[in-house]
Amino acid sequence: MWDHEIRAMASTNAIIVASMFMATVIPAVLVPDFSVYGTHLLWLYSVSGTVTAVSVAVFWLLGITPPTKKHTLGYKLSRLFRSCLYFFLSCLFFHTVVVLYGAPLIESALETFSLAVLLTSLTTLRCLCVLGPNVQAWIRVFSRHGAMSVWDTCLQITVACTVVGAWVGAFPIPLDWDRPWQVWPVSCSLGAMIGFLTGLVAAPAWIHYHRKQLTYKCK
Repeated sequence: MWDHEIRAMASTNAIIVASMFMATVIPAVLVPDFSVYGTHLLWLYSVSGTVTAVSVAVFWLLGITPPTKKHTLGYKLSRLFRSCLYFFLSCLFFHTVVVLYGAPLIESALETFSLAVLLTSLTTLRCLCVLGPNVQAWIRVFSRHGAMSVWDTCLQITVACTVVGAWVGAFPIPLDWDRPWQVWPVSCSLGAMIGFLTGLVAAPAWIHYHRKQLTYKCK
């Protein structure tokens, strides 16, 4: 059971990593003068959109998404609406947090919100895919010893790595190196991407080597 879930997790993460790579390579081939620095917002939205679409498709196909208790069309539409609402509210939340940490309030507002969209696509969307629009489940997973499955543990690791990566990425911005990747929010979005990729790779390996110590309560 453990090996099956870990392999499924590793395969899912590998697909998402490949999709992020393709989201960078394909626009570079099709769009003139495309680059991570020069057309950063285009790259950022390309990655965000690709991760969103691929994550939803992969988690749904694998059956990781929590099953709906009701099969009526109205309930499913309500669930979809709540998921979209949580996604949007998460964008506003990350935007507010980034501004409170020193990002310009009005100047570069589009860039700040774009970073918030990226962070939401890498963190909140994954919560929606694994746990559904259930805030109580989110609080449980991110509380101490709240994980009930390997997917919960993977969620903890990837979200933490993404947020820490974005935070660390802000450190070079005030330095007077005059580098193109110091332009807001290039280093933060790159840090978030690197942190997310690190979490995707590290989570299955960490769970595999610590599976004897991991014990999960029954749902």
